[in-house]
Amino acid sequence: MKFNKDFFGKRWVSYTVALCAAVVLYLFLANIGVFWSGLLRVFNFIYPVFIGLCIAYLLNPVVDAFEKFVFKKIKKDSRRRGLSVFVGVVFVLVAISAVGALLIPQIASSVVSLVTNIDTYITSLQTLLNEFIEEANASIAFDLSSITNISNDLLDTLLDYVKTHRGKIIDTTVGVGKNVATSFIAFIVAIYFLADKRNLMHGFSKMIRVMTTEKKYETIADFWSRCNKILSRFIAFDILDAIIVGVVNFIFMAIANMPFIALISVVVAVANLAPTFGPIVGCLVSCFILVLVNPWQALIFLIFTLILQTVDGYIIKPKLFGGTFGVSSVWILVAIVVFGRMFGVIGILLAIPLAAIIDYIYKDYIWVELAKRKKERGEKVPD
Repeated sequence: MKFNKDFFGKRWVSYTVALCAAVVLYLFLANIGVFWSGLLRVFNFIYPVFIGLCIAYLLNPVVDAFEKFVFKKIKKDSRRRGLSVFVGVVFVLVAISAVGALLIPQIASSVVSLVTNIDTYITSLQTLLNEFIEEANASIAFDLSSITNISNDLLDTLLDYVKTHRGKIIDTTVGVGKNVATSFIAFIVAIYFLADKRNLMHGFSKMIRVMTTEKKYETIADFWSRCNKILSRFIAFDILDAIIVGVVNFIFMAIANMPFIALISVVVAVANLAPTFGPIVGCLVSCFILVLVNPWQALIFLIFTLILQTVDGYIIKPKLFGGTFGVSSVWILVAIVVFGRMFGVIGILLAIPLAAIIDYIYKDYIWVELAKRKKERGEKVPD
């Protein structure tokens, strides 16, 4: 039996291939749990390398900037790249340490003060609410006395938990230690990735060139270049936008003489990294903290946050992101829900660039190919 063009064109061969494909698909779906657990087991082996690759991707723009602008006069490539990696990594670590040294003590002090005085805050809030009700001649009475001793209850609960779950606490501590060790290994791997970037890219490029034609290689290279541009641009500008919002929030709270300035500003900045729902969560958490101390300040903060998020959504973000990469807000919301359920917090944070990449693939590849086939059939292509 010869396997030529005529053989594969026979109807029974097509039916057989389709049936085999259906059986394989059924077996895959029936055992997807086993497949997924196996995939996770394999991923656990390469997890430090994957994290190292992510760290290298985030640090690469800083290293490239040092190589392009600071050490550009050094002629030897390996020396120039090595110095750029060393100085770039040190620069990032020093910057993170400096920010941490400024913010962590204030945040810790704010948290301690909030937990220590929470009874007083709740009592004051209860008094204010009851006075407001009395002035409004309302018959409803607010009773928050059941939670005025919340800090003591939390402490007792924590002590009981420690006594009854010592084994779990030890396991958790060991897990934290493993994560720290994994992070250290991943950081070392990231440095090697950064230092050997050109050789790795050259080797990968050679492999693709061997496996495909030159035209397909150019298409693949253009595709990955566009995806990298979308992702790196989003990460850089999303962090910059969060810093801007956090700093503006810090300045406003300092001028308004509000409490917990560092803590709330960090909450607002970090929450602003997540699209759509992030600013809402940050605002609610911050208002909850402020309403315990001074409800009127919480109201002022809420009004300011609405103004700030409006300015950020209609002025700052469009300037930074270029109109959210041209992706419809409906598809961004869908991407947040879908990728959030698939990948958790990481999926929510990267929902916009992933939606932009999918939109780019559809418009530049799928739509073009469908339109081409329609033209070949002599049919009119819609605008």
